[in-house]
Amino acid sequence: MNTAPNTPPARLTSLDAYRGAIMLLMASGGLGLPEIAKHFPDSAAWGFLGSQTDHVAWSGCAIWDLIQPSFMFMVGVALPWSVANRQAAGQSFGRMFTHAVWRAILLVLLAVFLSSAWSRQTEWIFPNVLAQIGLGYPLLFLLAFTGRRLPWLAAGGILIAYWLAFALYPLPPADFDWKSVGVPANWPHFSGLAAHWDKNANCASAFDVWFLNLFPRSTPFAFNNGGYQTLNFVPSLATMIFGLIAGRLLRGSLPMPEKLQRLLLAGIAGVVLGKAIELTGLCPIVKRIWTPSWAIYSSGWVTLMLAGFVAVVDWRGWKRWAFPLVVVGLNPITLYCLSQLSTKFIRQQAQTHLGQNCFATFGPTWVPMLERGFTLLILWLIVWWMYRRKIFLRI
Repeated sequence: MNTAPNTPPARLTSLDAYRGAIMLLMASGGLGLPEIAKHFPDSAAWGFLGSQTDHVAWSGCAIWDLIQPSFMFMVGVALPWSVANRQAAGQSFGRMFTHAVWRAILLVLLAVFLSSAWSRQTEWIFPNVLAQIGLGYPLLFLLAFTGRRLPWLAAGGILIAYWLAFALYPLPPADFDWKSVGVPANWPHFSGLAAHWDKNANCASAFDVWFLNLFPRSTPFAFNNGGYQTLNFVPSLATMIFGLIAGRLLRGSLPMPEKLQRLLLAGIAGVVLGKAIELTGLCPIVKRIWTPSWAIYSSGWVTLMLAGFVAVVDWRGWKRWAFPLVVVGLNPITLYCLSQLSTKFIRQQAQTHLGQNCFATFGPTWVPMLERGFTLLILWLIVWWMYRRKIFLRI
């Protein structure tokens, strides 16, 4: 087994800053920019901002689509530091693996809880990012104790096997009732080989029709409105493995300029390779079902983002500006849960105490931005208060 040295590792501040930036972006709700952009249909600038702060309908990529792969990628990046900390504390492999499995279970259950927050009964669905991390985390943990080659082979093998599972799954018949799986009549369907990755008529959607109906439900599960699938955790595990590889590189002994050069090259290669796979017709880039091309393409972008944070924060040492991000990056689960559970309450309390029209001060056009901006500020202040008192919630 290849293990990290038994010395407490120095914390990677840039990773905390990157994690904090992604969590704040997620909690911002895009500051309502897609809604505001509708008021300016002739503005190219507003059109761009609106499109980049919302998920694409199916194929393609916007900045907003990179939030989840960033979060999952950073789980892998942080793992070498986590393992080294536990080894420095004298923990055995058995104890660490037991903790990893327990952590995975808690993440899945927390995801189910959050998905069920506004339902009358437990919603046994697993597309939530926390569930996706939990389902793949034990294997990721085991890969942290292997040599350099096996993680690459594991990631490649996962993506190839997942591609084959979709490519070999039979296409729906010509007279297939698309409305029965929640796909509207005007949906832009794929053609050729790419048709195997169409919405709610693919290998993973068929699995969910079987798997999710094993759980108690008020009505039988037929489809996911957004097209998200439980089996997304399989290819997204490759995203976490790429993060593990990047984390090993950053924790290694190479000079920082060489580390950054390798990250940049890997990031560019991922973007180019992922796009090339799509352009050749082998596999479309679809985040909602985490196609292999998406796993590679998005990993390229998030690697470049990580390189940027490392270069600015840890290499150049410009850390003061990143303090608001680090505060969040040290308590990501807290902010995630608060954003899922309390945003409506915060807005209601603002209107109760500041006036029902407090967010309409500058007119109805800007209400979405003021609502989300105010909510984001309150969430950050809560996490900052916890930071000041050294309260860090971790699983």
